[in-house]
Amino acid sequence: MAVLVLQPDCHLPCLYLHLYNISYIRVTVPNYQRIVVFRLGRVGPPKGPGIVLVLPLIDQWQRVDLRTRAFNIPPCQVATLDGGMLSVGADIQFRIWNPVISVLSVQDLNASTRMTAQKALTYSLAKKTVREIQTERVKLGEYLVMDINEMTRPWGLEVDRAELTLGSLLKEPQEGPSGPLIMPPSGVPGLEGLTGPIQQLAMHFLGQSGISKPQQEDCIIFTDELSSAPQAVVATSGSVEELLGRVEPLLSEALVDQVGASFQFDISSEDGQRFSYYVDLSQGSGAAGAGSLCREPDVTLSMSDSDLLAMFQGVLRPFSAYTSGRLKIQGDIKTAMKLEELIKLLKK
Repeated sequence: MAVLVLQPDCHLPCLYLHLYNISYIRVTVPNYQRIVVFRLGRVGPPKGPGIVLVLPLIDQWQRVDLRTRAFNIPPCQVATLDGGMLSVGADIQFRIWNPVISVLSVQDLNASTRMTAQKALTYSLAKKTVREIQTERVKLGEYLVMDINEMTRPWGLEVDRAELTLGSLLKEPQEGPSGPLIMPPSGVPGLEGLTGPIQQLAMHFLGQSGISKPQQEDCIIFTDELSSAPQAVVATSGSVEELLGRVEPLLSEALVDQVGASFQFDISSEDGQRFSYYVDLSQGSGAAGAGSLCREPDVTLSMSDSDLLAMFQGVLRPFSAYTSGRLKIQGDIKTAMKLEELIKLLKK
């Protein structure tokens, strides 16, 4: 009895001319794959892993990968419930839980999943306000997973995780900049409406000095720095360099042990010029200066020069700058929060 062993990239139609003296074909299926076999047009249960025997000229089969895959929804314009407009994207992780249904239901599973996820994103966020999207990003990602799964489960596909990526605020809400956010205290005062990394960032930056005095209704009011900020700080590249001059004497091995991360600042000025600065608190006694790091930074922060000075001078709180789109963070938010240790030293 003759046996033909197929490599993973081989296809049965290419071998029809060589199968006249072959009784069966042996296919090796790895642990992360299954084979869906069609015998004379009828589908059977998935086969694998291991050695799978198929009949030439009678069986046709298709490999299905069961590993978790991911794709990103590029930033798109989303019109919110209060008349605003945000640039929002998402990172999606999904996997196939039923190989047979995934083969029978959809021809191009990847394209269909991307289109469904993008429609679900714009539809679900259109029911939210700008403030809700900015402060409940993690919770909205969980809701997005449920919305997508309602449409993709009949395809044999399941979304495991969805994380929203917030871009810039393209249009202010019709009612103007969002007013004070009032929430009743529970656990940590004023932070029960936030979840995930946003909550951690808020607890770190606002838990100490960003909460105003309780009102008679026993509520906590968060002031809006966009509408009630002090006089704007007019900054130039020279003034940022002066700030770095104040930072350098504060660098020490103790601060490096406490922070253990490197930061890259991409700064834009009012006249459209761009400057790069870095603060390396990952090794030795630390370093700070103009230009870019010689290696990939742990966190990259993009903002204007005036906002940078205002943040280090305590005029602008980092959480408010982040949620309003004035500060963009690339990297781990928990690592970005460690920069507060340096800001505390500057305040002293």
